[in-house]
Amino acid sequence: MKELAMSPTKNLDQLSITTIRTLCIDAVQQARSGHPGTPMAMAPVAYTLWQRFLRFDPQDPIWANRDRFVLSMGHASTLLYSLLHLTGVRAVDADYELLDKEAVSLSDLQRFRQIDSRCPGHPEYHFTSGVETTSGPLGQGVANSVGMAIASKWLAATFNRPDFDLIDYDVYALAGDGCMMEGVSGEAASLAGHLGLDNLCWFYDNNRITIEGSTALTFTEDVATRFIAYGWNVTRVGDANDVEMLSRALTTFKRTTHRPTLIIVDSHIGFGSPNKQDSHVAHGEPLGEEEVRLTKRAYGWSEDSRFLVPDEVRSHLANTFGARGAGLRAGWTDVFARYAESYPELAEQFNLVQRRQLPENWDRELPSFPADPGGVSGRDASGKVLNAIARNIPWFLGGAADLAPSTKTCLTFDGAGDLSAREPGGRNVHFGVREHAMGSILNGLALSKLRAFGSQFLIFSDYSRPTLRLSALMELPVIYIYTHDSIGVGEDGPTHQPVEQIASLRAIPGLRVYRPADANEVAEVWRCIMPLRHQPVALILSRQATPTFDRTRYASAAGVARGAYILAAESAGPVQVILLGTGTEVALCLAARERLESEGVRSRVVSMPCWEVFEEQDQAYRDAVLPPGATARVAVEQASTFGWERYTGLAGRTIGMRTFGASAPLKELLTRFGFTVDAVVAAAKEIL
Repeated sequence: MKELAMSPTKNLDQLSITTIRTLCIDAVQQARSGHPGTPMAMAPVAYTLWQRFLRFDPQDPIWANRDRFVLSMGHASTLLYSLLHLTGVRAVDADYELLDKEAVSLSDLQRFRQIDSRCPGHPEYHFTSGVETTSGPLGQGVANSVGMAIASKWLAATFNRPDFDLIDYDVYALAGDGCMMEGVSGEAASLAGHLGLDNLCWFYDNNRITIEGSTALTFTEDVATRFIAYGWNVTRVGDANDVEMLSRALTTFKRTTHRPTLIIVDSHIGFGSPNKQDSHVAHGEPLGEEEVRLTKRAYGWSEDSRFLVPDEVRSHLANTFGARGAGLRAGWTDVFARYAESYPELAEQFNLVQRRQLPENWDRELPSFPADPGGVSGRDASGKVLNAIARNIPWFLGGAADLAPSTKTCLTFDGAGDLSAREPGGRNVHFGVREHAMGSILNGLALSKLRAFGSQFLIFSDYSRPTLRLSALMELPVIYIYTHDSIGVGEDGPTHQPVEQIASLRAIPGLRVYRPADANEVAEVWRCIMPLRHQPVALILSRQATPTFDRTRYASAAGVARGAYILAAESAGPVQVILLGTGTEVALCLAARERLESEGVRSRVVSMPCWEVFEEQDQAYRDAVLPPGATARVAVEQASTFGWERYTGLAGRTIGMRTFGASAPLKELLTRFGFTVDAVVAAAKEIL
């Protein structure tokens, strides 16, 4: 390896940066898959941030007051993996216990993108310790970082006390042209500017290249001016290799108040310098053996080396980054010990937050609803339950995409407050008409261990599809509240009447989809979902009122805990027909059962609020609810019929939506699309 003529410190800086670059090159080349260019270009940026500014202890990567580093350009994953390996970050298991092994070993890097390696193609939270969020879909990481920054402000406002600055962490995100083009980043940046999140810093890798070619093909806007308009502080570094200018820009961020910061870094894929015209380095594919040799030669590196890590690089990072992080974390631990003596209740709450646990008797005020033929809407019942829960879980917060009065998700108890730049500890979060960013920000709040909910109309779940999927992939207990759940929206018409949304939500692995039938089922759903630590939930609620069932006549709503239950059993003798339903259609099933029973047909009604939980039950319970021999089954749901055949069988019937809806009063729509007692009874008789 060539000796570089520079000061010892600069020599170690350059040696470390080149080590990061060559590890990225080798990992991608060995996998014969991946993106080498961006990690190579951004290595000086990431190194400068970690080495000089990031407050992070590799020995405790879940330390509560650590700075967060988000690699929003997830295709540059080897950049993060190399840093995790070189700094010796330790692994953490699902129970938040540190394990005595590396989060990313050299072997993991050598097996980049291979089965069971801790280095998958894009960074995955909950799989590789030190990865703060799953990134890959562009724009999601930077939007998550806004949620993390909000969480830092919220935690500080809630738990900090005079002489005890328990929480003051900053959030950094590395983004590229793709992140800037994605609409979700604009939504999130707009809200971040509105909230004055001065603990948030984004790096924008302005390399002017995407997979299709030059950004001149599609992207010529003035990003700096756009972010200034959002209310951000914007600064620029003209050369990604200029460590000192990068440090100056980061120092400016640290001194900036009341505004988030965007640092625009001009770079060229591979070498980093915008003035370096390099024809060898690819953006979205391995370099090839010959190009690897040429690139290493240009770096002054051993051309024949593979996964070379000089000992002095490990020592340098351990003695600087590692030692600084250990000292900061040890000092914080001492502060927390004194804090616990002065504020034991707050300290206990803080520990519960970090472990995603609930306080004792959190559900003591859950309401029960008396039988009422007129009933109450799902959204109104949920609003009452939500407030009863939030009063007893101080770190439970959320809001709506400008629809809280309609989705009934306003927290109205004393002290709830509105989260704002001046009141960062408010419990009501106003996301504005930003459905996509709302989901990403909710994920950021959950990644910071807060319990978070967000609401909107069910039809607009389409806007948050990517974030729903990532909630499930990351196993985050985010609660998505969806109201206006069916053609019951009526006159608003098919643009606002969800048809395919419920089926598509059920298709997301790991997402629990609940559609409760009456007010007491709503309460029981909330009782089931709040203790979840690793499962997101879609709670689907009606706008219109539905009867509150007489539970002295029908089964207890506690059956919700098993996903599906026999709400109304058949009269004496083997069951002849089973009526299955969710939500408002369960009342229709009960009415149809009454008529069938009066005509001598032994009929059972099964309420199925959550398919996913029902599928988790043992076979004996599932067979008791849906006896295999009882093949005459009718399912009723004001949504796409897709999927119901798993419960009705090929011989059964499903009364549902096979087209989009229509604009008309609700009663006319129910008749038009077959959601009537006559239609259900006729279907039952037909299959009998």
